[in-house]
Amino acid sequence: MDKFTTLEGVAAPLRTINVDTDRIIPAKFLKTIKRTGLGKSLFAEMRYREDGSENPDFVLNQPAYRHAKILVVGDNFGCGSSREHAPWALADFGIRCVISTSFADIFFNNCAKNGILAIVVAPEDLEKLFEDAERGANATLSVDLESQTIRGPDGGTLHFDIDEGRKHNLLNGLDEIGLTLARGQAIDAYEQKLAQREWA
Repeated sequence: MDKFTTLEGVAAPLRTINVDTDRIIPAKFLKTIKRTGLGKSLFAEMRYREDGSENPDFVLNQPAYRHAKILVVGDNFGCGSSREHAPWALADFGIRCVISTSFADIFFNNCAKNGILAIVVAPEDLEKLFEDAERGANATLSVDLESQTIRGPDGGTLHFDIDEGRKHNLLNGLDEIGLTLARGQAIDAYEQKLAQREWA
């Protein structure tokens, strides 16, 4: 998985609350186990009309936000089913950071396992970030995971909290497989000891 250290980019505002994983990536697109190719179906029911044409009112279809790397979203983002395709679709679109006051637990954990930094902030900080994001493509946010800060377009900075283990894994690009491989020597040593006991 790609490391997350710093990120600077356009932030798209999505004020909708209780956006569930079926809205992030509708069930009809879950016919793949590949992590790529899902970006075109991200928020499909909001991004596209019934005839397949783009909905110009949806934020990611607006010129300023077509290449957004950050989402500033309403409360309880990623609720509903536990599908891991939701962060896959976000990452494939190019979203590396999602900021809200709250996330569904499984979605929150799935983000970290797929290199996406999900940040929880206070309501007043979220409102300021919404205001920054609504200024369009000229108002970029800068996220620094090491210092745990978000810098706004006017230079204002806010601090966010994150679990140390989650931070370590994101900084080093370690998913669960990567964590296991990093402990490969210790695992091999344990297996050798175990084999010796069995033959003793």
